[in-house]
Amino acid sequence: MKMHTESETPQEYVYSAPDAVLEFGFNMMKAVGLPANDAKIVAECLVQADLRGVNTHGVVRIPSYTPRVSKGLINPNPNIKINRVTPVAASVDGDNAIGFVSGTRAMAEAIDMARTYGVGVATVKNSTHYGMGASYVIQAIKQGFAAFAFTNASRTMPPWGGRAPLLGTSPMAVGFPGGKLGPFVLDMSAAVAARGKIRQAQRRGEEIPLGYALDKEGRPTTDPAKALQGVVLPIGGPKGSGIAMMMDIFSGVLSGAAYAGYVRDQFTDLEKPQNVGHFFMAMRADLFLPMSEIHERMDVLTTRVHEIPKAEGFAEALMPGEIEAREDVKSRRFGIPYSKSEIDILTAEAARFGIAPLPVFDKPLDLK
Repeated sequence: MKMHTESETPQEYVYSAPDAVLEFGFNMMKAVGLPANDAKIVAECLVQADLRGVNTHGVVRIPSYTPRVSKGLINPNPNIKINRVTPVAASVDGDNAIGFVSGTRAMAEAIDMARTYGVGVATVKNSTHYGMGASYVIQAIKQGFAAFAFTNASRTMPPWGGRAPLLGTSPMAVGFPGGKLGPFVLDMSAAVAARGKIRQAQRRGEEIPLGYALDKEGRPTTDPAKALQGVVLPIGGPKGSGIAMMMDIFSGVLSGAAYAGYVRDQFTDLEKPQNVGHFFMAMRADLFLPMSEIHERMDVLTTRVHEIPKAEGFAEALMPGEIEAREDVKSRRFGIPYSKSEIDILTAEAARFGIAPLPVFDKPLDLK
């Protein structure tokens, strides 16, 4: 439901070609001081999120990263250190790198170990927000590996039974290669809705559904501004709370990163680095069966999901990641949609660094 504002009326969206968004993101990250290779990694991850319809973790995030780089809270030229504690396990010190860079490097390390030994695990400390978790499992899937990507986050959610924030929304991503019908890509937060979705609603002048969050007084709210002053709620009550704790244990306790509510907020704390922790695992998908059989079995599973009798109100049943894969195809053809308010924010941020604004069009493109 929309809350009309002076700056935006309902459905005021514009479109940009994916290549243009990629170039814009790359130029912005280079302008703030990242080397070309790292700027490319960040831009690719951000655009991948936008293509898949996960706009909360796309290029609109750039204005939250640039001030942290400028203040030295994100290290644009990190000395990432990797210590293989066993042949199948590595400890990664991100040296306050932007999370996309430390995350991509750590998953590559896990894949490298798994290629030789079947399984590889990497933990990361001294990192920062790493964007869409699906990016890292897709990185593994493309090379024929199953994967897990966990991260912790700043405190925004109470443990079940509490009313003060202690846990992060701490998303988890799991990926498994598929056959002709596509891979399994599960990317979910432990919260009913991530704070990024609430911030997006605020930018777009929208209300949020009841059940997403409580205000600072502990009351349910549909106002995103009040929700951002309060807490988000765990999905499934104690189940979501438990998942968030699991993310904190594997990403924070295990790695040596901040945990137990001590990860710093990337938006409000501009004094010290975040020290986010991550956990990655890669596994050869053909450890137990030939890859051809794995592909066939995944296609059987996907087909059976598609063919299941539909519940009232549903046109189809889908595998995790299918909606995002469809959005990717659509966005590559017609352009990535952004609200005008989001473009205004990006244009203002680009002007600070002398970067040309992102070119946009009032109607969907036809890029074929």
